[in-house]
Amino acid sequence: MANDNHLFSVPCYNGTMLKQDYYNEFFELGQQKINFSFFELCLPDDDPVYTLKKVMEELDFSGLLANCSDKGRTGYNPIMMYAVVTYANMRGIRAVDRIVELCERDLAFIWLTKGQKPKRDAFYEFKNKKLTADVLDELNYQFLRRLQKEGFVTLKSLFIDGTKIEANANRYTFVWRGTLNYHLAGLLDTVDSVYRKYNALIDENEYGIKYDIPHAHMFVIEGMEKVRDVIEKNRKRKLTKHKKLSNNTIIEIDNCSPLEILKLQKNLMQIAEQEHITFVYGKGKRRSEIQQLYEELESCGERLMGYKECFKIMGKDRNSYSKTDLEATFMRMKEDHMLNGQLKAAYNVQIAVENYFIVQAYVSNDRTDYNTLIPVLEKHKQAFGDILEEVTADSGYCSEKNLLYLKNSKISSYIKLQDHEKRKTRAYREDIGKYYNMRTQMFEDELYYVCHDGRELHHIRTETKKQADYTQTFEVYGCADCSGCIHKAKCLYKYDAEKDEEKNKVMKINEQWETLKEESHANIQSEKGILNRQIRSIQTEGHFGDIKENDNFRRFNYRTAEKVYKEFMLYAMGRNINKYHRFLHDKIQKFEGKTEEKTA
Repeated sequence: MANDNHLFSVPCYNGTMLKQDYYNEFFELGQQKINFSFFELCLPDDDPVYTLKKVMEELDFSGLLANCSDKGRTGYNPIMMYAVVTYANMRGIRAVDRIVELCERDLAFIWLTKGQKPKRDAFYEFKNKKLTADVLDELNYQFLRRLQKEGFVTLKSLFIDGTKIEANANRYTFVWRGTLNYHLAGLLDTVDSVYRKYNALIDENEYGIKYDIPHAHMFVIEGMEKVRDVIEKNRKRKLTKHKKLSNNTIIEIDNCSPLEILKLQKNLMQIAEQEHITFVYGKGKRRSEIQQLYEELESCGERLMGYKECFKIMGKDRNSYSKTDLEATFMRMKEDHMLNGQLKAAYNVQIAVENYFIVQAYVSNDRTDYNTLIPVLEKHKQAFGDILEEVTADSGYCSEKNLLYLKNSKISSYIKLQDHEKRKTRAYREDIGKYYNMRTQMFEDELYYVCHDGRELHHIRTETKKQADYTQTFEVYGCADCSGCIHKAKCLYKYDAEKDEEKNKVMKINEQWETLKEESHANIQSEKGILNRQIRSIQTEGHFGDIKENDNFRRFNYRTAEKVYKEFMLYAMGRNINKYHRFLHDKIQKFEGKTEEKTA
């Protein structure tokens, strides 16, 4: 191994071929020439750098080379730069300054660079411009196809989990949707008051008739009434020291255009010119009524533009963002040492694992996990086709949309239900108010439920509920008469004997959702499901344990979702090659599960 100096013929990014062996050259350092084979002999035979060389020999770098210009100075070989960055991540090193230092002092890095000393600007240019996310994904997929051929992975079974990693953002420069809603409501009150002043001005002075100027009409904003209701309730709760209600209502402000305010400003300026009213500025100057109104409108327009920009940045999927990294969302982190519910700007990092290898990685600014499952599976499908057979994940991914997607894609679902532990309790099994503890009967092809008191609950109507881009369907069942029932206190939700005496039992059932849950629950209770849950907890949680505790990867170095994804993907590829190295040297073996110790 020590004398094996051949790597591969590397095409330079200007399109020419390097005729000589990539690493078997003499290079001049100062006043002496040093054979780098000598340094190779100083490296251990089982150094991971040799495994990296072995992996790179079969990779196609055409995508990387296509991003490099053939004009200007040649610069550093992009394949060499990729090798250096990947090897650094194999050793848990992500900081560019540290990589630059190791290129001067570490034997393995010197061997990779052939004695060259790339500076930090060269690495930043390479990572930001040449090494794109698509190139990284393609290189990783090439490596995974090699693992598939060698029998290390099948790419047919994925174990998915996620964690939150802090963004490189100031945790105190935040913008919240609830706060924006509160201030927008106050701004609209101000705008309404200014509009009334404007209309009164043109009516009292007959400017409307004189200059053909119409009245100002107030904005109509969908959802604002709900926001005002929440604001009023929170004011009352503040007096009683109750917990505040969420004010993250998504409101439509598209009709709330600052251009309408600008039109009124132009009208006022026209009146001032015709009436020979001069606008004055400076301390101690008395402004006219028209000028005061003009400046109030200008202030309202600027504030409205600012709020519209904030809502645009946030979109409809987030309720917060950081001013120092606009794509980072404030999330609740587990490392809350003060136990006061601190939120930090972070990204939600998802990984799909098989046999300890990270098959897919996905970085999202969504606080929840269930919105990230389908994007991960779609990435896998685009890369490897319809090869996936089963998916294992925890209860955070359990939703009707996800389970339906898996069923339609003919993928076996081993996803733990959110009420998995609750289902084991006696209270769950003996809750007489729930439909699953009631008898069902059929009459003339009509399904109806029979409650604990023997009364019938027939189908009343069908309701739909739309969330984002998915619509849920509910079947509503109700009892015609619950009077005199001795079980109303246990059967009806939040039953009050005085207020709910005439109330009858009504329940909503999402039949499709319930069927999907029962199928997934049956899967995870099977022997295969128990084994998959063991594997998932060991492999995915093991990765996150290494990432955060051993490698201290708790905070990103870069900003924006694209750069954050590339940073994590480089780290994931480094981990994959390390795992491959350990498999080749019999340091780890495939986990087969604890078949004798089954867990429920």
